Parts: sequence; C-alpha cells; structure tokens
Amino acid sequence: MTTVDKSGKPSKYEATLKGADSWRGVVRFGNPGPLLERLKPGDRVTATVWHRDIVVLSKDGVRQNSSEAPRDELQMNAAVGMLAALLAVEAFVFGSVRLVRPRDYEPFTWNPYGTQLLIISAVACFGVGLPAVWIGIPWWTVPLLVLCAAGLMHHRLRRRAAGGA
Repeated sequence: MTTVDKSGKPSKYEATLKGADSWRGVVRFGNPGPLLERLKPGDRVTATVWHRDIVVLSKDGVRQNSSEAPRDELQMNAAVGMLAALLAVEAFVFGSVRLVRPRDYEPFTWNPYGTQLLIISAVACFGVGLPAVWIGIPWWTVPLLVLCAAGLMHHRLRRRAAGGA
C-alpha cells in the first residue's frame, strides 16, 4: 500500500492509503507516533488487516496500531473481578456469622449494613476501574486501589454509624 497524505490536527490523526488494485481508504490513529509522524506522501507501508479493518501499519520495522486495533482493557476486568470478590467475601462472612451465631447475627445482615457495603464496593470498583481505563494505569493497581477505597469508605461508614464525625 502507498500512503497518499496525512493530516495531524490536535485530535485527528489519519493516513489515506491507496492499494495497487485501486483500493483507497482512510486509517485513523489516536496519536501521531511512532510511524505516522515519519510518513511522507508516496511512502510504501505494510498494513495488517483484522476483521476487515486495518489495525497496524508498519514500515522499516516501525509499527503503529490504528484506532481500530483491538485493545486489552484489563483494568475494567480487574475492577469487575474485585467487585465479584468483595461480594463473595461479604456473602461468606454474613453466612458464616449466621451459621456460627444463628440467634445473634447483628450487624451482619443485608439490611442496612450489607446493602451499604455492596453499594460502597460497587462505587469503589467502578470509581477506580473507569478512570483506570481512561488514564491507562496498569491493571494490577486497580485491586489495590479498590481495596483502599472500599476500606476508607467502610471506615467512614462505621465512624458515622458510631456517632463520630
């Protein structure tokens, strides 16, 4: 494929490609580098196609993913996994307390303590997971941040319930 032109407005990076068999298309990128900023009209590049979309352009060993390239957004997976784990731990603790102390299981009930913990866990997981995807921090920091956020929210809830400030 041969590049015809490129435009680099602050939020718009694309290359117009023309193939030997009169195919023509525009490939969009999220940023100008490392390949797009080096290309000149008429340069020959190699395109990698996946599911009928160009996902990678390369030239002389330099590769750049297009905006259509599949992404592993593990941060949100880690956040959802943490929510499932926190819910499992909460259910395990509440069930264990109910088995050990069948007549005296307060405050380990779903209403209101368990419901509040569930809401806190969901807010912490999605409040950390979504910004993690946007910022691009490593996935393994999400469980740590979720546990810290949930712990802080839980501590705050217990202080408020005990009458503290």
